[in-house]
Amino acid sequence: MDMHVKRNIFTLQGFYLFVFFGIGSLFPLLSVYLSEVENLNGYQIGIILSIGPVIMIFFQPFWGMLADMKNAHNMLLTLTTLITGVAALGYVFFDGFISFLIIATLLAIFQSAIIPLSDSISLKYTSKAGVNYGNVRLFGSLGFGLAVFVMGRLSEWNPHVIFYAFFLTLLISASFSMKMPKEPSGRPAGLFAGMKDLMQMKKFLIFLGVTFMIFGPNLANNFYFSLFVEDRGGTYTGIGIAFLIAVLSEIPFMRAAGSWIRKLGLLQVAFIAAIVSLIRWIFYFTEPALSLVYASAVIQGFSLGLFIPAGLQYIRDITPLHITATAVTIYSAVGNGLGNWFFTFFGGIIFEEFSIYGVYLFFAALTLMGVLLTVWLMKDEKRSHSKQITAN
Repeated sequence: MDMHVKRNIFTLQGFYLFVFFGIGSLFPLLSVYLSEVENLNGYQIGIILSIGPVIMIFFQPFWGMLADMKNAHNMLLTLTTLITGVAALGYVFFDGFISFLIIATLLAIFQSAIIPLSDSISLKYTSKAGVNYGNVRLFGSLGFGLAVFVMGRLSEWNPHVIFYAFFLTLLISASFSMKMPKEPSGRPAGLFAGMKDLMQMKKFLIFLGVTFMIFGPNLANNFYFSLFVEDRGGTYTGIGIAFLIAVLSEIPFMRAAGSWIRKLGLLQVAFIAAIVSLIRWIFYFTEPALSLVYASAVIQGFSLGLFIPAGLQYIRDITPLHITATAVTIYSAVGNGLGNWFFTFFGGIIFEEFSIYGVYLFFAALTLMGVLLTVWLMKDEKRSHSKQITAN
């Protein structure tokens, strides 16, 4: 690997490290902050936490289509990262449910561009340079895990520190994004040209369903896991330790994802990740002891550490290169947006009416549907492969 490639890979890794440090500083602890510091009820918390994913459903595809049409991925990524960091400071300077709802909306509009655009840039570059995408993306897991551990301790001293940390780390991330490799790409005829092509692809649409059922609960868990650990007797520091174990465990699996994919296949790896997620939610429903929760936190590494790289690479493989950003942002909108909103919003209702354990039973039921959709895709791929062999 020459120095130019090493420098670009370092830039991508640095961006993921700091942007996910910011995300890990804020969102896992936001539900506890709104509950214990601002004294909001379960319904209000559910609405505030779910408004972001709703906004992302509409804005993530817009950012991707705009980036592909204008070939302005890096510029848009830098701009939206800066604005997102500034928007989070509103939680410090304003009070009340309505104010927080407005802040969450503004935050989500610009945050919705960050991960899918950076994923699109990283996927294109690592594919061209012959580098395992997982070796880049794992720095996001590292940043997230370190942030939750550190901020869990600092927030016991001053809860507002989570917002200042988010602002500072996204400022650093924006400086990295300006140095990311710029990859030229062909431009669709218009803003919605890529969307039209993708909506005609059966495999793409089915895998969006898989992403909704598998990725949605995992993202919603970032909000509810802190309440789950707290209910089992954990403290702020304990929440940080649990998240640290869970997120850092993603790193070895992301490093291994490339070789697993080559040996087993993309859908097979996604299936394994889905099964592991299902087992995790069922286990949490059984009200395990806190020590077992800590010990089982590595399950997240097994599930997300495999599903994230496998899912993104599957999307890249089945879609045309010139609309990669559009495909990735739609994929992200379904998982990070629609799936996240659905499971976060209805999770809040279930939490208020029943318990945190009911939330995880809900996660398990829908994850099972995602597992079945993955099996259908695997069988369809096998049928297509058999037809190709027969034709030849």
